[in-house]
Amino acid sequence: MKRTPLVSIILPVLNEADTIQKAILAIRAIGPGSLVEIIVVDGDPRGTTINAITAEGVRVAAEKKGRARQMNRGALLASGDVLLFLHADTQLPANAFSLIREAMGNTRFVAGAFALGFDTRRRVFRIAETYVALRTRLTKVPFGDQAIFIKREYFEQLGGYKEIPLMEDVELMKRIRKRGDPVCLIREKVLTSPRRYEQEGILFCTLRNLALQVLYASGVSPERLAGWYRS
Repeated sequence: MKRTPLVSIILPVLNEADTIQKAILAIRAIGPGSLVEIIVVDGDPRGTTINAITAEGVRVAAEKKGRARQMNRGALLASGDVLLFLHADTQLPANAFSLIREAMGNTRFVAGAFALGFDTRRRVFRIAETYVALRTRLTKVPFGDQAIFIKREYFEQLGGYKEIPLMEDVELMKRIRKRGDPVCLIREKVLTSPRRYEQEGILFCTLRNLALQVLYASGVSPERLAGWYRS
C-alpha cells in the first residue's frame, strides 16, 4: 500500500505566547497526529513563545529573528515529505491536509498555497480577499499568509528561503516560476487575523503592501523595504 505522506507544519513565531496554544490545537483538530508534524521556531532567543506551549509532541527551536531564517531552521528539523509554512494567526480549512496531499500527489506540482480569507465579517475585507485572489491568479505568486506548502526534496534543491528581511516568500515563488515549475493554487481559503489591518487601516495596509511589491519588482532591496514596512 502507498504510504500517506507526512506533512511537517512549520510555524515561525515571535511574541505569540498568547495565541500559540490555540494555533496548535486548531491544527490538531483537523490533522491526525500520526500524519502531521508540528514544528515551532521562535525568533526570540529567550523562547517566550515556545515556553508557553503545553501541548505534547511539538518540536521546538529558538533561532535568530527573521522569518526566512526561522522557516529554514524548521525545515532542517522536519521529517515530513511536504513542508507547510504557516503563520500562527492563520487558520487552515478543515480539509486542508487532504487538499495538500492531493496537490502534492500530482507530479505536475512542486508547491502550492491556499486562497486568502480574513477572520472577520466586515464586508470591506471581502474586497481585500478578491484583490488578493486576482493578484495571485495573475502573477502565480502566492504570499506567505496563504499557507505555502512545498515538496521537501524540491525545497532542499532550491536551497530553501533566501534569508532576507522581507519578501522571502515572493523571492522563493519567483525562483520556482523562473524554473517553469507549476504551483497549485487551491481555491479553499485559509483565515488569517485582520488585526494588523484593523490597527493600521485596511486601505493603508493594502496600498503599502502594493507599493512594496512594486518597489521590490523594480529592484529596491528587501533590507530597505523592511525599514519602510516596520515604520
